[in-house]
Amino acid sequence: MTVRWERAGDVGLVTLDAPPVNAIGLAVRQGLADALDWAAVRDLRHVVLTGAGRAFAAGADAREFDADPVPPHLPDLCDAIEDAPVPWVAAINGVALGGGCELALACRHRIAAPGARIGLPEVTLGVVPGAGGTQRLPRLVGMAAALDMIASGKPVTAETARAMGLIDAIADDPAAAAAALTAVPGDAVGRRPRPAPDAEAVAVAEATAARRMRGQVAPSRAIGLVAASSERDLADGMAGERAAFLELRQDAQAKALRHLFFAERTAAKPPVDAGPATLDHVAVVGGGTMGAGIAYACLNAGLRVTVTERPDGIDRGRANVERVVASSLKAGRIDAAGADDRRARLTVTAEPPPDATLAIEAAFESMEVKRAVFARLADALPSDAVLATNTSYLDVDAIARTVADPSRVVGLHFFAPAHVMKLLEIVRGAATSDRALATGHALAKRLGKVPVTVGVCDGFVGNRILARHREAADALLMDGALPHEVDAAMEAFGYPMGPYAAQDLSGLDIAHANRRREDATRDPARRYVPIADRVVEAGRLGRKAGAGWYAYDGERAVDPAVQSIVLEESRKAGIERRSFAPDDIAERLVAAMANEAALILEEGIAASPADIDLVTVLGYGFPRWRGGLTWHADAVGLDRIAATLEVMQAEDPVAWRMAPLLADRAACGAGFHDR
Repeated sequence: MTVRWERAGDVGLVTLDAPPVNAIGLAVRQGLADALDWAAVRDLRHVVLTGAGRAFAAGADAREFDADPVPPHLPDLCDAIEDAPVPWVAAINGVALGGGCELALACRHRIAAPGARIGLPEVTLGVVPGAGGTQRLPRLVGMAAALDMIASGKPVTAETARAMGLIDAIADDPAAAAAALTAVPGDAVGRRPRPAPDAEAVAVAEATAARRMRGQVAPSRAIGLVAASSERDLADGMAGERAAFLELRQDAQAKALRHLFFAERTAAKPPVDAGPATLDHVAVVGGGTMGAGIAYACLNAGLRVTVTERPDGIDRGRANVERVVASSLKAGRIDAAGADDRRARLTVTAEPPPDATLAIEAAFESMEVKRAVFARLADALPSDAVLATNTSYLDVDAIARTVADPSRVVGLHFFAPAHVMKLLEIVRGAATSDRALATGHALAKRLGKVPVTVGVCDGFVGNRILARHREAADALLMDGALPHEVDAAMEAFGYPMGPYAAQDLSGLDIAHANRRREDATRDPARRYVPIADRVVEAGRLGRKAGAGWYAYDGERAVDPAVQSIVLEESRKAGIERRSFAPDDIAERLVAAMANEAALILEEGIAASPADIDLVTVLGYGFPRWRGGLTWHADAVGLDRIAATLEVMQAEDPVAWRMAPLLADRAACGAGFHDR
């Protein structure tokens, strides 16, 4: 049974039991309807509603959103709980999200376990709460607090929920505490007065949503529904909420966001059955910015970490990690005790630790340097320790050949800042063992990251697509666009920043060094745009230098000096510049990336289009609400992508030769995600 009920004296206990997270699908809803019928004819003091396992209820079953709604509907069940003659008490263990939170709001009283998380994250799936969340929550906690939770989709802890009045008590065993109540205090939430209007809170929520969730439809709709709760009675407000929910769940944005939701869960499952190495002590080789971020991510996960550096770099490595600790402490992400605990588990030394079960190399991006590091690690660490490289571009197989047993070697490509970014590309080399691959996935789970298994090639999946993105953008500069125009077009498309602003943030010297690495093997027939080299030669290395593609004096500003370089290079190449509309810029860059995605799939570097979508969204800023690169390409239509590529191919037949997979699917009207 997905819902169990029993009597304990004069108290009813109703337990949601649909592992793993008690998602509120049809079977659970029918079970709740049956439990309501059971409780209605029993002489009970009150009913306790709780969840089995690690969750109260983690929301609706999103797999049902593509089908027509089937009764019993959750809003009706919430109304029935709220209006039941015997009061219901929510005993919240684990998480109460979405529909789980709405069930709790329908109960007369709410008790949660310490650390439980409660929230209405529907906007992150492109919809709005659909069972009273936008109407009951503001009646309970006020307009401002409800807007903050619903418009952001971020859950709150039990402690925060108690302080804001969302729950009534915290108890180690909330079900026992709920059963022990001699009387259930308070009135039903839906019968409380409407919240007072708060135009200022609405304006703040709208501005925040426009900044943080730009381009998304659901946050604005949710804000409007919450604001309307001050003017509508409960029935009218819930009718409007339900209509919006049913409309939005079939919207293209909601479908795209559901696609990524399920893609993340699929990616979290290791592709092999082997057991991982025991994760206790991790060695991180290199105490620079990336190494410090990786070390801190591991410290956050409760691991012991040894950062190894050259003798003259030990103090610098320790300072780099300490900077991240101090920043997290200042931002309130950890407290003083947490900072001290992390410091206690960190060692910075010149010698690799002999008991580490995993080593992550984060040294300078040089094959010679990395081979020397791996030879040293193979000698110093136990013979069964897994050896990982954080290389962004280099050949993992060539690195693996440095050690006697290359099966120990796996790529773990972190993204900067490593303690923040959710993506982890796990690179499976030709000799990588199942155990080494499983260790990478186990580490990702421990760190709370989304793992995507990729094959060996220059740049793997993400940086390989990024290279084509930049190549197409540079071609536009040469032919008629300016950096700020390209950036504006891609920011309007949904990227948090355009390609040139992003390069300024990371540093132009990084891409410049990679171009020099490719000089010896670059196809001489391939068009090469020297504008970026000219910018670097002028000493403009990005934000850190105060100038890059833009000038920086506090704010980013368009710089005439860069415009002069662009125009001069076009003139030297004999190009008659032309203007490009923002949509044309976005279409060209998307087509370039989609073509590379098709090649990556043809070569087996990525296992599925969904993996490419995760990489582009989580690692490179592709707008999540568009579903990722290949999902968006399918939405546009591969025939249209192919038409854009044909125009680009006429201008440069080498760089933009169409991938056979894309051409074939476009010709037959299929997409990347069609079987």
